[in-house]
Amino acid sequence: MPQSLNIPQYTAVNGDTMSTTIKIHEDTKSQLDQFREYKNESYDEVIRKVVYIAKKCKKEPRLSKEAIEQIEHARKRMAAGEYYTMEEVKKRLGL
Repeated sequence: MPQSLNIPQYTAVNGDTMSTTIKIHEDTKSQLDQFREYKNESYDEVIRKVVYIAKKCKKEPRLSKEAIEQIEHARKRMAAGEYYTMEEVKKRLGL
C-alpha cells in the first residue's frame, strides 16, 4: 500500500485568519481544480498542497515521483466514486 503524503491541512485558530483576494487566469483556475481531491476542498488547501509538493520535489526527488503517483491513484479512485463523504466517515466512527 502506498505511503500517505501527510500534507498539512488548513487550520483556523480561534477564527482568526487573514485572507486576501488574488486574481488568476481562468485556465490557471481550471488547472488548480484538477488538483482538488474532494468537491469542497478550498483553493487555499489546493495551493498549499501544490506548494508542499513543489518543495518536496526539490528536497527529495525520488519521493516526489511516488507522491505524484499516489495523487493520480487517488484521483482515479475519486473519479470512480471510491471514497467516503464526511457524513459517512462520522457515521462509521460513531461521531
